[in-house]
Amino acid sequence: MKRYKVLEFKRRRLGLTDYEKRLGLLKSRKTRIIIRKSNRYIQIQFVEYNPKGDKVLLTVRSKELKKLGWDYSCKNLPAAYLTGFYAGKTAIGKKINDGVFDIGRYSIVKGSILFAALKGIIDGGVKVPYSDEIVAEEKRLKGMHTKNKENTIKDFENLKEKLKGIK
Repeated sequence: MKRYKVLEFKRRRLGLTDYEKRLGLLKSRKTRIIIRKSNRYIQIQFVEYNPKGDKVLLTVRSKELKKLGWDYSCKNLPAAYLTGFYAGKTAIGKKINDGVFDIGRYSIVKGSILFAALKGIIDGGVKVPYSDEIVAEEKRLKGMHTKNKENTIKDFENLKEKLKGIK
């Protein structure tokens, strides 16, 4: 016989899901664009709501940039932007034209990796509502702040041109 009563969902108790925010995003009936980061990589998913369980339409990881010729970190601002650009181009090819940004439990920080990836998605052709003031400067997105900036910028531009041809 139980002597206690659990009042909340486990994911709410653990601080993993904000159900009020999730409900607001689901009411928009648009594809959610979920950007998550780990210690080494960035992952972007396009997710559609389904009452039986969310359906992942597309997943792009920054690790895939290595196959395309990116020789630098997969967690910095230029890598986040390029991953977003790649995800945007791939999404347009799969007929995903718009969405809403799902930041999850991350704090909103101006110029962060999350918003660099979002800017890449928008430049890739997907329509997402956002504010220009939250995104990092163009120089930082290209890698002007990095140690080896001349090579980083050159490789950034080369990879972006290569990604423009993806459908």
